[in-house]
Amino acid sequence: MDNKELKNEDSTKPKKLSKNDVMVVFVLGGPGSGKGTQSEKLVKDFGFIHLSAGDLLRAEQQRPDSLYSELIAKTIRDGEIVPSELTIALLEQSMRESGGKRFLIDGFPRKMDQAIKFEEDVIEAHSVLFFDCSEEVMLERLLERGKTSGRADDNIETIQKRFISFKQQSYPVIEYYQKLGKVHSISCEDLPDIVYQKVKNIYNEVFDENQ
Repeated sequence: MDNKELKNEDSTKPKKLSKNDVMVVFVLGGPGSGKGTQSEKLVKDFGFIHLSAGDLLRAEQQRPDSLYSELIAKTIRDGEIVPSELTIALLEQSMRESGGKRFLIDGFPRKMDQAIKFEEDVIEAHSVLFFDCSEEVMLERLLERGKTSGRADDNIETIQKRFISFKQQSYPVIEYYQKLGKVHSISCEDLPDIVYQKVKNIYNEVFDENQ
């Protein structure tokens, strides 16, 4: 990402994407709920483009010339939420560069101001997939993943902070979209293939008309 693009508030904003041409599905759930795993399966079977807010931020953090590397590293390490403007800019750039029409945006929005800003500036979400999972199961999954992931946030202290952040800041986003009738909840404590069958059932009921 060109850091000047994030800093230059006077630059002309691109035209907002049209929901008649582009479909965005937010994939939400607590850390370790299986968002990424299920998104990969949807990409393979139904041609979505999967954008992970966390992956984009980690990639930006690794760029040698990034002005935001230290900010992103500290925020992730502390289990907090990166400023909305940066996350939205990375997502929008990836969407436009891909030229795709159907997107799964995983792990975003994580708080209400992100949801509102994204829909004001980029595009209105078509729907939300919410992967519902107990903290006990998520903790077990994350600690197991942490043995090999090398991720700075896969440790018990940061995981607990992320759980608190999800309950206090992210869950209100799910409640907001529930009031709009856009949330499709999936219990995800079963094996991934069993969970995916539930996801496919929702796809067939909700998204098929957008093919």
